[in-house]
Amino acid sequence: MELEVKLSFDSRDLLYGLADSGDFLKYCSDAVKPETVLLENTYLDTSDMKITGRGGMIRIRHCKGSYKDNYEFTVKYGGGVSEGYHKRYEWNAESEDGKFSIESFMSLASSDDSSDMLSEVFSGIKDEDLYPLCSNSFNRTVYNLTYGDSTIEACFDYGLISNSDGSKTDEICELELELKTGDPSDIAQLAKIITDKTGCVPLDNTKYGRTLKLARGTDHEE
Repeated sequence: MELEVKLSFDSRDLLYGLADSGDFLKYCSDAVKPETVLLENTYLDTSDMKITGRGGMIRIRHCKGSYKDNYEFTVKYGGGVSEGYHKRYEWNAESEDGKFSIESFMSLASSDDSSDMLSEVFSGIKDEDLYPLCSNSFNRTVYNLTYGDSTIEACFDYGLISNSDGSKTDEICELELELKTGDPSDIAQLAKIITDKTGCVPLDNTKYGRTLKLARGTDHEE
């Protein structure tokens, strides 16, 4: 089960100001400032949105940086969201060509006690049923933190979501804190420290939900 906190910032300066502050850097285990990479996300679903309707998400991510150029497939399913806290089952697999295949993904994704749930996501769906539903792109800088007894990944994300003709846009300006190992109470405490110092607010909406809403011109959120 993935556990992360999403925090929304009012501006790019406030977001990256936190990354440069001593209050944040004292928790960093990185010796040097991490590289910023461009992430291009494409989300797949069926024409009648079976995956989304089941509470799932399929994402193809193209990662581009000075030392990185690869694809990552991600499937998320179930869980819930409350006051910026996101809990979902998540499976990941690396790819060289970015061509998503259900069978290949299921064989590459880590096998654990949630594998039956992964089968639920794809039940009755074939590769040819899937098509690109919407997409977004943003810059990400990832820091590795140590707080309390936990290791936490901090992702600073900035970019812009736009609809097909560019007439409507929505800014991505957020921090994602993901618990990698340790105690969930540590990530809650760190999130509170950050919100108290910066005035950022919890974010329940996912990038996928916001992108889908803009692309389809609906109030649908995921």
